[in-house]
Amino acid sequence: MSNGCGCTENVVFDGSSPAYKRVLKVIIAINLTMFFVELGGGLKSGSTALLADSLDFLGDSVTYTISLVVIGMPLAVRAKAGLFKGVSLLVITAWVLGTTGYRVFVEGVPEALTMGAIGVLAFAANVVSALLLLRYKDGDANVRSVWLCSRNDAIGNLAVIAAASGIAVTNSAWPDLLVAGVMASLFFYSAVKIIRQSLAELRATKVSQPKTVSS
Repeated sequence: MSNGCGCTENVVFDGSSPAYKRVLKVIIAINLTMFFVELGGGLKSGSTALLADSLDFLGDSVTYTISLVVIGMPLAVRAKAGLFKGVSLLVITAWVLGTTGYRVFVEGVPEALTMGAIGVLAFAANVVSALLLLRYKDGDANVRSVWLCSRNDAIGNLAVIAAASGIAVTNSAWPDLLVAGVMASLFFYSAVKIIRQSLAELRATKVSQPKTVSS
């Protein structure tokens, strides 16, 4: 990462750069907008994958706001914020898996055209977000979690578009359910990475704390 990010070779970027804060505010606005767009599209089309992605947009909006608030705070606070985001991804994973399991036993084929069109729009939004965050992807747990979420969302959107194509060809809900399962796996993988890094940073803060000697 360049020094313009406010970091050096031996210092992990913590998000203190004014440029990074501006980028984060733009991405929060993008995510909030896309939450409402995908929620409406998911309800209209009956797509579990779209509903899962809309919930992810909402979760990202909340966690990115937390990321913005804790910038410049002690490492322990930032690590706890990263830990919270990792746990929130686990909650989203459970919701997607539960919804997918429910849909297996419920009839109904999602509307492929609406699902595909909104999937393309969401993909464009997440690509813009990921590109804006690319130079900051190797920061601390708090910063890195933002990059991972945006990257995963873009990958998930491609899967939604593929599912819409599969539904159009097969007239079956299985492509949608399969993609929802893949997205849940991606959420889980990222959650584990974020939680591990956050816990490592929390341990590092405890080690670096000076020990008091009683008189």
